[in-house]
Amino acid sequence: MIRITAVVLTLAACLAQVSSHVAFQGAGRGQADATPVSAPTAHGFFVAGPDFTGIIDEQGKTQWAAPRAGARDGWVLPDGNVVIAWSNEVLEFRYGSHDVVWRYGLQEPNQEIGTVQRLGNGLTLVTELGTSPRILEVDATGAIATTVALQPETENAHMQTRMARKLADGTYRVPHLLAFAVKLYRADGTVIGTIATDLEELGGRDAENWPFTAIDLPNGNVLVGCTHGNKVVEFTPEGEVAWVLRNVEVGGIINDACGVQRLPNGNTVIASYNAKSGPRMFEVDRDKNIVWSYDGPNRAHHFQILTTNGQPLPGPLLR
Repeated sequence: MIRITAVVLTLAACLAQVSSHVAFQGAGRGQADATPVSAPTAHGFFVAGPDFTGIIDEQGKTQWAAPRAGARDGWVLPDGNVVIAWSNEVLEFRYGSHDVVWRYGLQEPNQEIGTVQRLGNGLTLVTELGTSPRILEVDATGAIATTVALQPETENAHMQTRMARKLADGTYRVPHLLAFAVKLYRADGTVIGTIATDLEELGGRDAENWPFTAIDLPNGNVLVGCTHGNKVVEFTPEGEVAWVLRNVEVGGIINDACGVQRLPNGNTVIASYNAKSGPRMFEVDRDKNIVWSYDGPNRAHHFQILTTNGQPLPGPLLR
């Protein structure tokens, strides 16, 4: 299989051909008709999902597939390697292959692995769910370097937490589904901040705004995907609603808002995890216009947008 950088170059070449074709078509028109035509948005992306886990290019074709589906989370790393979390293990694959270069296995007495994040210092963040819910930082040998005990407020292991992330200041942003809370932890396990997702203006607890993703944005706000609530909410640091996308505003196409990513242009991509038809993923601008969608066969638990119209997505990744 081809390396990620090669994928980007191939996609860029395809885009150049399309642009050339558009320019040729317009060459014989009068000046009144010579309005520039912008290319429609196209994304290449990694998807972790129940039907497929791997990389899909901007034409919707599979570029690389993991050995099995059913993944919870994953990342395409800067060197092209892919690190993926399943419920029982985390594997890192060498780019373009199924060669495993790193592994972490679920530790007893816990029942599930929830998420993974490769950190800037080379350690790997993993969350474990069960009787001892915790965040771990694991080194290159598989040894645990850091343990942070979590407070999910439920013994239902599967519903304790999802996409926990470590922040630049060393704290941890952790969504707790059944607690209707996104908590901010210090490394000693102390909770130093909570954002509630069961606000009355969002429908209260009856709306089942279980937080799945919680993404710290450059403006200080936190973007939260609310699974059964079928909405995405941007909260201020004080927990007030700064922006919300409700299902009715996009024609009811959200069915379980799991993975979310904020793009550099300010747009938001959302996974409709349980969609039976229609878009599995889609992108909206700040005014809630749909500017891109993926209607293919593969459901997304979480994802990572890799390219846009042939260009690699610049960092930092907000997902």
